[in-house]
Amino acid sequence: MYVELPEKRYYGIGEVARAFGVNTSLIRFWEKEFDALKPKKNAKGNRKFTPQDINNLRLIYHLVKERGFTLEGAKIHLRESRQKTLNNFEIIQKLERIKAELSKIKEQL
Repeated sequence: MYVELPEKRYYGIGEVARAFGVNTSLIRFWEKEFDALKPKKNAKGNRKFTPQDINNLRLIYHLVKERGFTLEGAKIHLRESRQKTLNNFEIIQKLERIKAELSKIKEQL
Protein backbone atom coordinates (compact mmCIF):
# COMPACT_ATOMS: atom_id res chain seq x y z
CA MET A 1 0.00 0.00 0.00
CA TYR A 2 1.38 3.37 -1.02
CA VAL A 3 0.78 5.93 1.75
CA GLU A 4 1.32 9.55 0.86
CA LEU A 5 1.56 12.01 3.73
CA PRO A 6 2.78 15.62 3.64
CA GLU A 7 6.26 16.33 4.97
CA LYS A 8 5.76 17.21 8.67
CA ARG A 9 7.44 16.64 12.01
CA TYR A 10 4.37 15.19 13.70
CA TYR A 11 1.17 13.61 12.43
CA GLY A 12 -2.09 13.28 14.34
CA ILE A 13 -3.67 9.88 14.83
CA GLY A 14 -6.68 10.78 12.65
CA GLU A 15 -4.43 11.86 9.82
CA VAL A 16 -2.44 8.63 10.07
CA ALA A 17 -5.59 6.49 10.20
CA ARG A 18 -7.00 8.16 7.05
CA ALA A 19 -3.71 7.65 5.21
CA PHE A 20 -3.69 3.92 6.00
CA GLY A 21 -7.45 3.49 5.57
CA VAL A 22 -8.00 2.02 9.04
CA ASN A 23 -9.75 3.09 12.24
CA THR A 24 -7.90 5.04 14.91
CA SER A 25 -8.65 2.25 17.38
CA LEU A 26 -6.55 -0.16 15.30
CA ILE A 27 -3.59 2.20 15.45
CA ARG A 28 -3.99 2.57 19.21
CA PHE A 29 -4.15 -1.23 19.51
CA TRP A 30 -1.00 -1.69 17.43
CA GLU A 31 0.72 0.90 19.62
CA LYS A 32 0.07 -1.31 22.66
CA GLU A 33 1.09 -4.51 20.87
CA PHE A 34 4.29 -3.42 19.09
CA ASP A 35 7.20 -1.92 21.01
CA ALA A 36 8.50 -0.17 17.88
CA LEU A 37 5.60 2.32 17.97
CA LYS A 38 6.20 5.09 20.48
CA PRO A 39 4.15 8.17 19.55
CA LYS A 40 4.61 11.31 21.59
CA LYS A 41 1.70 12.28 23.82
CA ASN A 42 0.90 15.81 24.92
CA ALA A 43 -0.68 16.83 28.23
CA LYS A 44 -4.19 16.06 26.92
CA GLY A 45 -3.09 12.58 25.79
CA ASN A 46 -3.24 13.26 22.05
CA ARG A 47 -0.84 11.06 20.10
CA LYS A 48 1.62 12.63 17.69
CA PHE A 49 3.45 10.28 15.33
CA THR A 50 6.93 11.05 14.02
CA PRO A 51 8.07 10.04 10.50
CA GLN A 52 9.94 7.11 12.10
CA ASP A 53 6.68 5.95 13.69
CA ILE A 54 5.01 6.19 10.27
CA ASN A 55 7.71 3.97 8.76
CA ASN A 56 7.20 1.42 11.53
CA LEU A 57 3.44 1.57 10.97
CA ARG A 58 3.96 0.97 7.25
CA LEU A 59 6.01 -2.12 8.02
CA ILE A 60 3.47 -3.43 10.53
CA TYR A 61 0.59 -2.73 8.11
CA HIS A 62 2.47 -4.57 5.36
CA LEU A 63 3.06 -7.63 7.52
CA VAL A 64 -0.39 -7.83 9.13
CA LYS A 65 -2.78 -6.57 6.45
CA GLU A 66 -1.01 -7.29 3.17
CA ARG A 67 0.97 -10.45 3.93
CA GLY A 68 -1.57 -11.89 6.39
CA PHE A 69 0.64 -12.38 9.45
CA THR A 70 -0.99 -12.72 12.85
CA LEU A 71 0.08 -10.17 15.46
CA GLU A 72 2.25 -12.74 17.21
CA GLY A 73 3.73 -13.84 13.90
CA ALA A 74 4.52 -10.25 12.95
CA LYS A 75 6.21 -9.64 16.32
CA ILE A 76 8.35 -12.76 15.94
CA HIS A 77 9.18 -11.93 12.34
CA LEU A 78 10.28 -8.41 13.28
CA ARG A 79 12.33 -9.67 16.20
CA GLU A 80 14.15 -12.45 14.32
CA SER A 81 14.67 -11.10 10.81
CA ARG A 82 14.08 -7.36 11.02
CA GLN A 83 16.89 -6.30 8.63
CA LYS A 84 15.87 -8.74 5.90
CA THR A 85 12.23 -7.67 6.26
CA LEU A 86 13.20 -3.99 6.09
CA ASN A 87 15.24 -4.53 2.91
CA ASN A 88 12.39 -6.36 1.20
CA PHE A 89 9.88 -3.78 2.39
CA GLU A 90 11.98 -0.87 1.08
CA ILE A 91 12.14 -2.50 -2.35
CA ILE A 92 8.36 -3.00 -2.33
CA GLN A 93 7.81 0.64 -1.34
CA LYS A 94 10.03 1.90 -4.17
CA LEU A 95 8.17 -0.22 -6.69
CA GLU A 96 4.81 1.01 -5.41
CA ARG A 97 5.97 4.65 -5.71
CA ILE A 98 7.08 3.99 -9.28
CA LYS A 99 3.72 2.36 -10.03
CA ALA A 100 1.85 5.36 -8.60
CA GLU A 101 3.93 7.78 -10.69
CA LEU A 102 3.36 5.74 -13.84
CA SER A 103 -0.38 5.68 -13.13
CA LYS A 104 -0.39 9.49 -12.82
CA ILE A 105 1.45 9.80 -16.12
CA LYS A 106 -0.99 7.40 -17.79
CA GLU A 107 -3.97 9.44 -16.57
CA GLN A 108 -2.42 12.64 -17.94
CA LEU A 109 -2.07 11.18 -21.44
